[in-house]
Amino acid sequence: MLVVWIGTGFAQDDAFHAVIQRLQKDGFDSGQVQSVFLKPEVQFDPITVSRFFMHSESRVDYTKFLTDASIQQARWYLLRHFKELNAVENQSGVDKEVITAILLVETRLGNYLGESSIFNTLSSLAALRDNPTLQDRVWNAMPPERRISGSEFQEKVLRRSQWAYDELKAFLRYASKEGVDPSTVRGSYAGALGISQFMPSNILAYGMDGDGDGHIDLFNHADAIASVANYLKKFGWKKGIDPEAARKVIYSYNHSQPYVDTILKIADKLKG
Repeated sequence: MLVVWIGTGFAQDDAFHAVIQRLQKDGFDSGQVQSVFLKPEVQFDPITVSRFFMHSESRVDYTKFLTDASIQQARWYLLRHFKELNAVENQSGVDKEVITAILLVETRLGNYLGESSIFNTLSSLAALRDNPTLQDRVWNAMPPERRISGSEFQEKVLRRSQWAYDELKAFLRYASKEGVDPSTVRGSYAGALGISQFMPSNILAYGMDGDGDGHIDLFNHADAIASVANYLKKFGWKKGIDPEAARKVIYSYNHSQPYVDTILKIADKLKG
């Protein structure tokens, strides 16, 4: 493992050297940035990043969210959080059944939040730019039978590395604002976090303090509920929205037609 000295300490390897320099150039406090990257749990993570490149929407089984057991779980959630859901629906116009359906599909209503380090994931993706050695580590972490084509991989690296860097900056801003150690937050292998699975930039743009404690914590049900409603409202949801417009708004949350179909089917079952 290569090491690189930074100030009076050292990082575990030089994978993040360019990312650290970019963050400092973009105005992030040098000491704070280095203190995070020096943590022993902060590491380049080719295995988690490889899952990001292997993801295929066609492999997602949405039918599991439409079973009787899943719908019953959602009904219980509606009852347990009726006060928060009803208040948000009255304020935003977003149907509480749609909010519940999204939380069901995203994290099984908060029961499956993801186990990947958000900071490691975003930093690792960001570090791929112009670094063939790191790209090779990710490529080799993918099982041969699951690898996308080399050209598709390169195209995705170019596009997603910059996206991940932007999300990393948003994550650091959010963590600083809320007083959270960014190295401790866990979530999906794509960098989404919380019960509502927001990307960091969406937390900054649409996150809401649902319980009035002065913080936005998407691992808190009230905040997650309020944030989903705010997101959908900002993208055009209105009380009594027509079905076609509703589809477009939900598509903005997840660019997948099967996802949209599933959310609306769940919502219909909950209203029935």
